[in-house]
Amino acid sequence: MMLLRKIFVIALLCISASLVAYAQTPTRTQRPRLTAFGVEERYVLHPGDVLGIEYRYTPEFNQTVSVQPDGFISLQMGGDLKVAGRNLEQVRNLILTRVRARLESPELTVVLKEFQKPYVVVSGEVAQPGKFELRENLTAIQAVLLAGGFKDSAKSSQILVFRKLNADTAEVRSLNFKTLKRTSDLENDLTLQPGDMILVPRNRISKIERYVRLASLTTFLYPLMR
Repeated sequence: MMLLRKIFVIALLCISASLVAYAQTPTRTQRPRLTAFGVEERYVLHPGDVLGIEYRYTPEFNQTVSVQPDGFISLQMGGDLKVAGRNLEQVRNLILTRVRARLESPELTVVLKEFQKPYVVVSGEVAQPGKFELRENLTAIQAVLLAGGFKDSAKSSQILVFRKLNADTAEVRSLNFKTLKRTSDLENDLTLQPGDMILVPRNRISKIERYVRLASLTTFLYPLMR
């Protein structure tokens, strides 16, 4: 009997020690599992896009609106609303917030009917300067070829690519087509992004700042963007 009591006491002590150790062990925070594709990016609206706003129960308020140059749309119900830079679901929620003051339990759908295709601008000493649709993985050299290629007067060793950073500033990259052609190192060609502007100069530009004010590019580029 005494032996059984000793075994029982020892077992209780072991269990108690295990519980204390478990209680003192820091709890590991479970990290969220990430999907292989990450977060899905949705199209955001730009000036010139056309939206269809359709009410399920009050179709008399349906309308088609264009995003104005300042990024606003004008609603029959709700007045002016800034939508540029937002996706369709965000715009739908904004409209619902506005119209709930006049409609009870409104249901509506926002449809993108027309949108401005992404583009790049090529100007300067090329055969056909202008605005060109941005295709997937289009590079600076390919854009120059779409513009008809270099003129004889072009300085192909200093192709300038301007990339807008904000409303006032653009980043500048310089590419040397002669080096790319001679070394066949086309991996150093620059993949373009929507709104990039390419300038092929006539004469060598001895110095170019890394960042420039967009207003200074108006003479060369903006007439082509209209």
